Amino acid sequence: MARIKPQALLNQSKRKKGPARISATTIFLCNLVVVVIVLSVVATYKHWSQRSRNQPISGLSTFEDTANSFADSKKYDLPGYAILNTSKGYITVELYKDGSPMIVDKFLDLCQKEYFKGMPFHHVIKHYVIQAGHGQGLGAAEDWTTKGKLHSRLATSPKHEAFMIGTSKTRDNTEFELFITTAPIPDLNDKLLVFGRAIKGEDVVQEIEEVDTDEHYRPKSPVGIIGVTLKREI
Repeated sequence: MARIKPQALLNQSKRKKGPARISATTIFLCNLVVVVIVLSVVATYKHWSQRSRNQPISGLSTFEDTANSFADSKKYDLPGYAILNTSKGYITVELYKDGSPMIVDKFLDLCQKEYFKGMPFHHVIKHYVIQAGHGQGLGAAEDWTTKGKLHSRLATSPKHEAFMIGTSKTRDNTEFELFITTAPIPDLNDKLLVFGRAIKGEDVVQEIEEVDTDEHYRPKSPVGIIGVTLKREI
C-alpha cells in the first residue's frame, strides 16, 4: 500500500475545510424575506400614522355632538310661556323657542330684568294691532298706517294671524316694543318679528283694542303691562 505524503495530506485537509458555495435559490429566498419584512414595516407605519391623524377629528366630532346636545337641552329648559299681567287682565303667550330662538332669548332676558314692568300700550288700532313700548314718539304701527298699509290686503298669513306676538324689525336695538295683532295682517311680514302667540286672554286683547283713542291712536286712558310671569309649562 502506497504511503501518502504529509504535504498531500495537508492539501487534502485544506480543500475539505473550504467554504461551501451558496446556491442562487437560497440568495433569492433571502432577498424575498427581506423585502416582505420591509413592506410589513412600511404598512404598519402607515396604519398607525393614519390612526393618529384620525383621532383628533373623531374627538372634535364627539365634542361638537356633545355641544349640540347641551344647546338643545338648554333650549328646552327655557320657559315656554309668558303671562302678561295687564291693567285689563292676563294674556298667556306661547313662545316660539324653535321658530324664533334669538328673539325669544332677548324677550326672556328683558323679562328677568323687569323691562316690561309698567310698559304702556301707547298705540291701539282697531282691527289691526296694539303696540306697547316705553317710547313716546311716533308709534311704528301708526307709521305703517300713514304709508297706506292699513287694510291694504285681506289675504291671511299663517305667520300673522290674529293674536300673534312680535317686535318691530325697524326699531333700534335699544328699544324692544311688543305688538299683538288683532286681525290677520299679511303685510307685516317685512316689519314684524313674530316670536309667540296669545293662547289665553284673547278677550283681554280685544278689550284693550276697544279703548278710546285720539286721532293718533293713543289711548285716552292709561292701559299697560303690570308685569310678566315666565313658566315652562301651563
